[in-house]
This record gives sequence, structure tokens and C-alpha cells, in this order.
Amino acid sequence: MLHKTKNTLIAGLSAFIILTTQVHAITPTPQMIEQFKQLPQAEQERLARQYGIDPSMLSGSANSSVNVTNPNLVEPRQNQLNEQSETVKKNEFDFKEDSDKDELKRFGYEMFEGEPTTFAPVTDVPVPSDYMVGPGDVIKVQLYGKESNEYSLTINRDGTIQIPDLGPVSVVGLSFSDLRQELTKRIKQQMIGIESNISMGELRSIRIFIAGDAYKPGSYTVSSLSTITQALFVAGGVNEIGSLRNVQVKRKGKLVGSFDLYDLLLRGDASGDINLRSGDVVFIPSIGGLVSVAGEVRRPAIYELKKNETIANVINMAAGLKQGAYPKNSSIERYNDNGLKTIVNVDLTTKNGNNTLAKAGDYIRVKSASNQYEDAITVLGAVVRPGKYQWKQQRISDLLPSIWGDLLLSADLDYGLIIREINNHGDIETLQFAPGEAITSPSSIQNLALQPRDKVVIFNYNDDTQNRFELNALVKKRVSKVESLKGDSLLDADLFKAGFETLDNTVTKKYTNQIAGVALAGAALNKDQLAEETLVGDEVAKMLSNLFEDRDLIKLSYVMSRKELLYPIVSKLTQQGSAQQGIKIVAIAGKVRHPGIYPLTNFAKVTDLLKAAGGLLEGAYTERAELTRTHTTSAISDIIHKQINLHAVINGNEQDDIELEGRDMVTILTTPEWQERKVIEIKGEVKFPGTYNIRRGEKLSDVVARAGGFTEFAYPSAAVFVRESVRMQEELEIKKLADQLRRDLATRGVSKDGATINYTEAQLMLADLENIKAVGRLVVDLNAIKLGIAEADLQLEDNDVLYVPTIKQTVAVMGEVQHPSTQRFKQGLTLDEYLIMSGGPRERGDEDRMYVIKANGSVMMPTTNLWFSSDAQITAGDTIVIPLDTEYKDNLTLWSQVTQIIYNSAVAFAAISGI
Repeated sequence: MLHKTKNTLIAGLSAFIILTTQVHAITPTPQMIEQFKQLPQAEQERLARQYGIDPSMLSGSANSSVNVTNPNLVEPRQNQLNEQSETVKKNEFDFKEDSDKDELKRFGYEMFEGEPTTFAPVTDVPVPSDYMVGPGDVIKVQLYGKESNEYSLTINRDGTIQIPDLGPVSVVGLSFSDLRQELTKRIKQQMIGIESNISMGELRSIRIFIAGDAYKPGSYTVSSLSTITQALFVAGGVNEIGSLRNVQVKRKGKLVGSFDLYDLLLRGDASGDINLRSGDVVFIPSIGGLVSVAGEVRRPAIYELKKNETIANVINMAAGLKQGAYPKNSSIERYNDNGLKTIVNVDLTTKNGNNTLAKAGDYIRVKSASNQYEDAITVLGAVVRPGKYQWKQQRISDLLPSIWGDLLLSADLDYGLIIREINNHGDIETLQFAPGEAITSPSSIQNLALQPRDKVVIFNYNDDTQNRFELNALVKKRVSKVESLKGDSLLDADLFKAGFETLDNTVTKKYTNQIAGVALAGAALNKDQLAEETLVGDEVAKMLSNLFEDRDLIKLSYVMSRKELLYPIVSKLTQQGSAQQGIKIVAIAGKVRHPGIYPLTNFAKVTDLLKAAGGLLEGAYTERAELTRTHTTSAISDIIHKQINLHAVINGNEQDDIELEGRDMVTILTTPEWQERKVIEIKGEVKFPGTYNIRRGEKLSDVVARAGGFTEFAYPSAAVFVRESVRMQEELEIKKLADQLRRDLATRGVSKDGATINYTEAQLMLADLENIKAVGRLVVDLNAIKLGIAEADLQLEDNDVLYVPTIKQTVAVMGEVQHPSTQRFKQGLTLDEYLIMSGGPRERGDEDRMYVIKANGSVMMPTTNLWFSSDAQITAGDTIVIPLDTEYKDNLTLWSQVTQIIYNSAVAFAAISGI
């Protein structure tokens, strides 16, 4: 009988479980839960495992405490609003009004970004004292004293519970606190010596309805303790047109209350979250009016509007204004009665502005405050603390009171600038001062008075001593195409002309090349590279133009060069130039520390320009200088040249210290016959090897004589002479040859016999050619120089190197021979004999183009020089080369040039390896 009852119970539970997996709205009844408890533990686990249910929903014992956890009721759902927006994006007739409007989202709907997966009731909520008990609730009664017992009593449908030894007790209509008092009283009266503890067990489930604009409307079974918000979560929240501010609860057809979810979301107030009863209807009406808030508010979004709410209420919904807001000039976009948009300006700092009623469809935009500083002083350059400072009645010494505490050690104490705005258009003028004198002598005229919005610029005396790592990293981050910065100036790294077009063509070309670094030893940039660097230069120029307002650049201005700090000033002066006033810039060139273009300060003279340029360099001609000036009349413009008595200017003669005009250019001449220190290095077999200073026009024979001549072990015939200008010319020629080979390969590739070329081998050969390092060896005949032959002598250049080796006793054979090797030199052996000693030429060796590289670096061809014959003798230190016969495979004769260069370079490197 027991077995039959067990089978019947299992069959009933199985049918129930299958039904609950198919219809989510059905949940276990209290009777089914009680039957499940009567099964063995193993059988409970098997049923839970087989049918995929949570045992905590059905299990429970009067003698055990189970830690119940909530099941996952919702999972992420597809955002219908996003789907609609994606559909709009695909529509070719999509015309967006404002990007910031498109970015706004509906406030509060992210709270319900999920959809229900199960409708299991919530069971771990504490039971309040005013909870109204009803059929299905389980009351736990614990008796102790003379007797100890525990009972788990379920309230029947008639509202009574059956307590052993007490009989039925009616609890209908009682709250949980009243029930505890009633039961405790009854037990004390009828069971002498027995104390009791009353608590709630499992709660009953109630059936509610969720209707209106819910995400998943329908009938749900929830816990008897569920509230409006819990019911909304079970139903997945509201849909895209559901209201968050008027969620209604209807009981028996009457409205018993409503809940504004904004109270919970904005203020954490859940006092309006009504407890639900069985049969209640949670109704979500459609959304009311919407108002959008954007701009300088903390939480820009789209908010739902109630009647009689003001702009101040809406701003509070958006969490208030940001610190950077400008509430005086806020605006509302609103539709009028004609269906047209209008703009309503509101001042949110006034009572009337805040009390303006908001209307459905309003778009409130809170404007931002200006980024400009009012009456602030900007200090940048070679100072300890660059940045913005408050203006007050002050002078330079008040702003920078100490040379050691406020200026960098590298600061130029003779040249500083004040940039001052002179009108509402932002036009500027520049004032020059000496920072050192202004700080140490506050009463001097150099200690200029400051005005609001002045910019004070202090320059470094030497631009080459600064660590520019952080500045370079900032430029690379902002300018995407900059891979590496060359030189010590951002302007040197890019092509950029910063107002130089205002000078005459000759000066423009000269200074543009100086700043851009376009040409080097005659090598020019190709068009693509030129275009790309010009683009990068424009980006860097735009960045530097904003130097005085860019906090990051101001912070790093202490490592900027003089050209970089002057660039925004020169650019602004160039832009504000006019036919009436001209352009307030001047230039200086020649023997000064910082040649370039400078702003023309008020009443500036030649001495002021010399201070701006860092002073004269060694070798400057102090007797006179040249001033070039553009003289313009109403009929014609002309260039005139004036001579300046520079010596008198330096000594303080004010009559010779000419006042400068816009577009003036001062050229500081070089002392005649002046030369920088030039040296030549002599190594090897001379009596006094070392580094020797040379004068202009000095020859190789003179320096050899100063070095004491050759030693007895010297081998002048194999001397190596290296010159930097020759090396640069060789690099240029190698690049030209590589370009020519590429063109020939491309031509051969499209010709009818192009298939005979092995493309991979050709690319490898080109790579070898491009990797060849030029040596710069110049052939010299020391024996002829020693004999006094003037034609063989050589005029020296700076950094020349002469290496005189010891006596050579070898002859090298290389190239396409059977066994390339170096043979001991033997007097009387001919070229053919040396070839035979190396195994003779290979099959691919080109004997007709065989040549000999002499010990001094010159090349001799046996077939074209009568000095050679079949039995011609070879001298010590010579190298015999058998080149590759390229014509045996194809007619690409330039390949022979490649192999010849490679062989010659190898020989040259071998010759100078001891240098």
C-alpha cells in the first residue's frame, strides 16, 4: 500500500514538473510541497536532477533551517529602442538633427534591461509584523518547558490552523503580530508550564496580473510579500512606451494606489511601493510627456514629465548643473502652436527662470561656460612653475620675485617677452624686457607693469640642453603620423613656414630650408614624402598656435626651443598685418646664436634684436652689419640696404643704434678669412700620428711634413684617405643606382622576355645594394706628393682621415674564381699566375671584364691599359677581381655594376679596417 502511494505521489509530481516547465505561470501548491517533503532525500534529489527544478522551491523541514536563495528571474533582453534606432540607421532617409540628441537615453529604463526566465516566488524576504496571514502560509510553533515539540502548521482554506492538543484556531484577517499574540495567549491558557515561540515558515503564493505597457504582461504567481517593484522585475519591467512615474495598483476594480518610480530612482524613497494581494492588477499606463536635458548637467537624459513640473524640477532630475555650466544663458527648444520649433532663453540663476513650466517635447540645453580666463596672467617658458596666475596690480618682479627660485638655470636673463592684447579682436603687441634686470632691480625700466590677460614668455639661453622626452611623447600622441621626431625642434622635424612668406623670396627660401631641414648634401625629398611631412607640419602648427591656452603644452613649455615659443606670436602678428600697419616681424641672420624671425617689439632697436637672437657668436664681424629694409611708397616698393656701425652699437652709441621697422632684416657678417676649427687625423706609419689643426687652404703634403714624414715601415702606395663629403656623394650615387635598377626590373617584368628574370634574386641583390655603407675613400698618390709633384697634392677639408699602412706582402684574388683567397706577394708573378694559384675563373666568371684594384684604391683594366699585358706583374696590396658574367643569363648589364660596387666596397672596408 505504501509502495502504491509512493508511486502515485511520484507520478503526480512528475506530471506537475512537466506542466511547470511548459507553463511558467503554474507554481507548486502548498499541498504538493508537503507531499514532496514526505519523499526520501535521495528521491527528492533524483526528481530535482531529472526535471531541472530547484530543490529549495519544494524542500523544507520543520526540524531544519534551509538557506534559500533567489533564482535568476531575468536575463538580458534585446533593447527594442536600440533595434528601432538600428532600423532608422539603415533607412537612407535618415536625417539627424543633433549628435548630442541622438546620444540621450531614456532615464530609468536601464533598471529593467532584462526579461523573465522563471516566475518562482521570492522566499527570502523578511516577514513584517503587519503581514496579513492567509491560506497556504506555514506557521512554525516551537514549544518548550515541561514538554518540547515543534510543529509546522499550514493555514487551511477556511483560515484555521490545527494545533495538537488545542484544536483548530481561526487566524483569518489577522496580521502576523496579532497571530503571535493570539497563539501565545491560547498556549499559556490551555497548556500549563509550556512556553512558545511563533515564527513564519514558507509563505503562500499569490496570483497577480500585470497589464498595460509592461515588457511581459500577463498573470504571475509571486510571493505574498511582493510589492510593485518586485512584480515589475518579474515581468521584465516596462516597454519602450510604458510610464515609470504612474505605476498603478487596482484591487477589485478600484485604484488603491500608484507609485512614482522616480522617487525610488532619484531619492531612494520606496514608501510608495505598495504590498500586493492576490488578484491585484499592476497597471502600467503609457508614458506621459517627455523632456530632454543635455549640456552641462551631471546626468543628461530623457525624462518623463508630470503636470506642473518646472525647469528646476527637470534640472534636479538631471542631478543638477556641472561646475562648468553657464546657467544664465540656457535655452529650451519647444514646439509652438504652428508646429514650428522656437527657442526660449531662460536664466536658471533667477527665480522666474527656474519656475518656468516644462512642456512635453522640450529640449533643455544648459550651455557651458567659456574656457577663457578672466584677467589671468600666463607664464610659460624657462620658469619653474609655468601656468596661469591671478592678475593684480603688479610688475614682473612681483610675478617672478627670484631668479634662483622662479627661473630655470637655463633661462636667458637678457631676453623675455610680454604679449599683450590691444583690442577686442585679439590683436597683440609685444614688449621686450630683460628678466635678470627686472628681478634684481625692481626700480629699473625693465620691470614692466603687467595688465590683465598678459602672456609672459621666458626663453632658454641654449636650446640644446633640454630633455624633450615628455614633449616628444605628447606630440606623437596628438599627431598620429609622427613616428619619430628629428632634431631639437618640432619645427625642424616638419615642413612649415610660419609667416616666412612675408619676407622676400631669398630670405623665405633660406629660412624655410633652415627650419624644415629639407636639403642635406644635395639630397631632396620626393613628392609623396614632401606632401606627408607638410600635412604633419600643419598639424604641429595648429597645436603650437594654441600654445597659450593648452595646459599640457604650457606645462612642458620649459623644454621648448626659442622657435617653438615664438611660433604662435609670429603667426598672430603675421595674420593681423595690414596695408596700413604692415607686419610687425623682423629677421636676423649670420653670426648670432639664434638666427631667425622675431616679433618687432615697441620701439625696438638693433641692440634689442641682438639680445633676442642670443648675442653674437665667435667670428662675428663687429665693424659693420647690414640692414635690409622694404621701402614702400604710394607708387612703388623697393628694397634698400643700410650699413650699421656694429662696433658703435655694441658700445652704446644711440645714434648708430637704428630703430627697426616691420620686415627689416639684419645680417651679421663673418670676419674675413674666419674659419671654425678644422682638423685632420693621421694614423699609421708616420713619425707623429695624431690629430692636427689645419688652416684654410692647407694641403696634405704640409700636414704630412708636420707629422714628421713616413717611417721606414710605411707603405705609401696603399695609403687610405677618407673624406666625409665623398662618402655622402657615394651614398647618393648608390641610391640613384638602386632606383635605376628598380626601374629596369619593372621594365623587364612587362617585356616579352621578362620571364627570364628571377624576381626573388633581383630583390635580394637590391637589398644587398641598399645595405652597402659608403666609405668615402679618395685615391691619393703619396709617392707623387713625396716627390713634390704639385698636381698630386690635395687641399684638405675638415675631418679628413689619412691612414698609412705598413708594408703590404699580400695579393688578394676575389670574385668568380674557384677559390677566392689571399696569396703572399712574390716578385715577378703575373696576373695570370695569381689566378691559377686561386684555381682559375669559374664558368660564370667574366674574364673580359676582369680588373685590378690597386693598393691605393685606383682601378686598372688589363684589357684597356697598355701597362698591363698577359705577363704583367702585380704589386703588393693589389686585389684581382673577376666579376659575374651577367650576360650568360640575360642582358641586364646593370647587374654587373652591382657586383662591382659590392666587390669594391668589400675591398675598401678591408683596406680601412685598421683605421
